[in-house]
Amino acid sequence: MPDFLSWVLVFIAVVAVGAVCFYLGGVYRKRTAEAKLGSAEEEAKRIVNDAIKAAEQKRKETIIEAKDEAFKLKADADKEIKDRRSEITRQERRMDQKEEALDKRTAAMERKEEDLKKRSELVEARLDELEQLKLRQTEKLETIAAMTQEDARAVLLKRIDDELTHEKAMKISAYQANMKDECDAIARELVGQAIARCAADATSEATVSVVPLPSDEMKGRIIGREGRNIRALETATGCDLIIDDTPEAITLSSFDQTRREVARMALERLIADGRIHPARIEETVDKCRRELEIQMKREGEKAVMDLGIHSLHPDLVKLIGRLKYRTSYGQNVLSHSLEVAWLAGLMAGELGVNVQMARRAGLLHDIGKALDHEIEGSHVQIGVDICKKYRENPQVIHAIEAHHGDVEPKTVLAFIIMAADAISAARPGARRENMESYIKRLETLEALCNGFEGVESSYAVQAGREVRILVQPDKVNDDEVILLARQVAKKIEDELDYPGQIKVSVIRESRATEYAK
Repeated sequence: MPDFLSWVLVFIAVVAVGAVCFYLGGVYRKRTAEAKLGSAEEEAKRIVNDAIKAAEQKRKETIIEAKDEAFKLKADADKEIKDRRSEITRQERRMDQKEEALDKRTAAMERKEEDLKKRSELVEARLDELEQLKLRQTEKLETIAAMTQEDARAVLLKRIDDELTHEKAMKISAYQANMKDECDAIARELVGQAIARCAADATSEATVSVVPLPSDEMKGRIIGREGRNIRALETATGCDLIIDDTPEAITLSSFDQTRREVARMALERLIADGRIHPARIEETVDKCRRELEIQMKREGEKAVMDLGIHSLHPDLVKLIGRLKYRTSYGQNVLSHSLEVAWLAGLMAGELGVNVQMARRAGLLHDIGKALDHEIEGSHVQIGVDICKKYRENPQVIHAIEAHHGDVEPKTVLAFIIMAADAISAARPGARRENMESYIKRLETLEALCNGFEGVESSYAVQAGREVRILVQPDKVNDDEVILLARQVAKKIEDELDYPGQIKVSVIRESRATEYAK
């Protein structure tokens, strides 16, 4: 028990000591905290005072800097104002000087104007005096001469004319004598030039085709019994077949290249086939015509493809192909059109114009020549109408219309096409005038014959020395054939100019055809 009490007392004593120590520690901590708080407040006050002092110092420095900046700005502004005032002063001085100079010039001009006015009045007065003096002198002269001014002029002119009549007669006589002396020499020179420039070789070269034969025996089969095969071939194709001593060859002659090509194709096939008679000839000629149409379309497609032209109407492509068998002044029209297209494209590229549009216009500029044998009018108007029909670009149509100067060119493209066409036509050897006039004469001859009623077709052969006319047997009888031949010959004499004579052959063939079914 005593041990328990002692332990209790010890515990209480320990607790009491701990409590005292805890109290004393709290008092110590409080005092320490108060001390630290006091020092912190003093430090804060010190820091605030330092900040206030620094802010005041900064404010003073800022105010000083602002005053310096304001002073500097004011000085700059004063300087600029002073400079501007000086400049204005100088400008005002110059303006004053200019006004003074202008006033002086104005005064001088006014003085000159007054002087000129006085001189003009003086000159007019002098002119009036001279006119009056001239009238008085004329009146005196008329009184002295006893005739008017018009009478005197007439007398003078008559006298001069009488004096010059003899001189004129002498001059004329001298000219006539010189002309007579030079006439023979000039005539011989002209005849020599005409012979030297004769286009017979060129015409022969451009209007004939030679078909090779496997042997000379084939000539007899082509001629046929009593010449029926050769007549049938000439009638069907409109070409003249020349069979002469040339070994293993037959010559086809026609101014129309399409007809000549059909005849060549048909003759080559007939020779290869071996069956040559009138019915077979007509069948082969019709087939060759159809194939030639296909071939012309291919030529047109090739030309369009070579130029890189797109979206061209198929009918225009066919017409372009037909230009291969059309010549103008001896120049192949398709080759000419391709040449113009390439030239126009090159010039358009240099000038910054649409190259494709230029090539298109160059290719189509002579498209009317594909139909000018069938439609009346110039090839320019025909080409314009065709392109309008197929809705071509208006710039292309205008270039076609203006390429020969029929209308005034208004676009750069039109001028390019005119230049390209002139370049292609003007190069040496491009065209032959004699060839074109020769073809025109034969075309006119055929057109004249086709204008008679009952005529089915007509062909100019023998270089225009003969025209063969095929009539419709149901419209023209045997008696009317003779009358028609006479009427055609009379109209040719009245309307055409031609060398030598033209033989008119009217052919009426009655044919009965029936089919066995």
